[in-house]
Amino acid sequence: MSSVGYRQLWAVDPGGWRAAGAAWAGLAGPLDRSLGELRRATGRLRGGWSGAAATAADTRLSGLRDELASIAPALIEVDQVLAELAGGLAVAKARLSQAVAQADAAGLLVDRSGGVRVDPARFRPTERAGVAAAGVAAALRAALDAAAAADRAAADRLDDLARAAGTGWASPPPPGRPALGAAPALVSAWWSGLTPAQRRWLIAREPALVGRLDGLPVAARDQANRLRLDVWRGELLAERRRLLSRVPPGPLAAIRLRGVVGRLAGLDALVERLTAGDAPRAYLLGLDPAGEGRAVVALGDPDHADRVLTYVPGMTAGLDDAPGELGRAARVLERCAALAPGERSAAVLWLDYDAPDFLTEAASAGQARDAGPALHRFQEGLRASHEGPPARQTVLGHSYGSLVVGVAAREHGLAADALVFVGSPGVGASHAAKLGVPPGEVWASSAPDDVIRAARPPEELGRRALFGAAPLAAVLGWPGRTGHELWFGHDPADPGFGGRVFSSGRGGHTGYWEAGNPALDGMARVVLGR
Repeated sequence: MSSVGYRQLWAVDPGGWRAAGAAWAGLAGPLDRSLGELRRATGRLRGGWSGAAATAADTRLSGLRDELASIAPALIEVDQVLAELAGGLAVAKARLSQAVAQADAAGLLVDRSGGVRVDPARFRPTERAGVAAAGVAAALRAALDAAAAADRAAADRLDDLARAAGTGWASPPPPGRPALGAAPALVSAWWSGLTPAQRRWLIAREPALVGRLDGLPVAARDQANRLRLDVWRGELLAERRRLLSRVPPGPLAAIRLRGVVGRLAGLDALVERLTAGDAPRAYLLGLDPAGEGRAVVALGDPDHADRVLTYVPGMTAGLDDAPGELGRAARVLERCAALAPGERSAAVLWLDYDAPDFLTEAASAGQARDAGPALHRFQEGLRASHEGPPARQTVLGHSYGSLVVGVAAREHGLAADALVFVGSPGVGASHAAKLGVPPGEVWASSAPDDVIRAARPPEELGRRALFGAAPLAAVLGWPGRTGHELWFGHDPADPGFGGRVFSSGRGGHTGYWEAGNPALDGMARVVLGR
């Protein structure tokens, strides 16, 4: 439909569109199993048949496998399209409800066709009532226009998919490739110069490249990375088999085995979220099972959101607890939706760095400095791939993650409109002005019972270590401290740092996301720019 009526929007069920998309994506599993059966059958055929006819049959079967494999990204894309349609309709419905509430507060009636008039039982028509009616009518029209825009965007993408299905998915490979780590603006320009068929060829045949390039559309990276989920899981299973084969396992092997089991559990939990069909849709922007494991996952599509949060977790973060860290980003996003139901927001868990596992590692800024270029490039990529007016981008760092954000902002610059630090041990800067974001857009909060408030500066650690203090006591500076210097510089939650402070209830170092904590609303309001 090219336009959306009042009754249509009031009655539409966004969840139905979301469920339909998840059902399409669910076909990828049976398709993959069928491909596996075809590969095994082809292998058996090769073993018992030779000659020209066998070669011709093998060539035909190979082409058929390629054609079937190329369908998987299309199934994922249908899911993306319908999930984003559902999100757009949900926002439009929220705007419609707000307009109706506005009408009721002004003593106006909205009829079944969306017409606005004065309620004669409450008010007499006046010039002031006419102005109010015009305002409500404009709000209704804005809601209907938003629904129509979401509908048109979905229809266009589905039409493009239908045309591709009719002409075939095969396409000559595009020339040239940007290197990993290339500037997002260059990556975006390269992608824009490709045909839709070339893009689909790259997603299906070179997902390892497409999934990692900052500057590419979120939808393309999500498709490519989902195609690699079985590969990543296979790598972890193979590592587990190698460790289990060591009899008896040594202490180091046992530690490594626990790590692999944890990463497998984290990956499986992420896959469950990716395939659940829940709102908002999850987009897989990066994953690496090696080491402690890394993951970059968006909730909602950052390319079409009005507000985008990037959350950088801190010490001990890895693939094993990525689902829990994603839950923190989700809680901020939920508060954004509650405070601004008529706006589209998205939240990204950015766990694409080697977070420290021990206090001895966390006492150094080395891992934060190493992470800086990647975080800088990721934020630039969000700017490059975003469609429509620029989104308000906020980067939030917790604990050691706040140092990652601060160092990246100071040394490389961040494409961010606001920075937020919670539970920070210092951000590697002496003043908010050194972080390169607009004045008044550096925010911080520190719970009154957060242990990080007792952190000591480096010279204090040296003195305490010299005189025999335990490592934990030395780093945290028990029993207390004075002044505003933390481990990595001036406390960003001190007004003297030059930022803005929002309150937090008690909850220790990890309670900022708990329901009822004012810090949760504080984070959401910064994301919304309120």
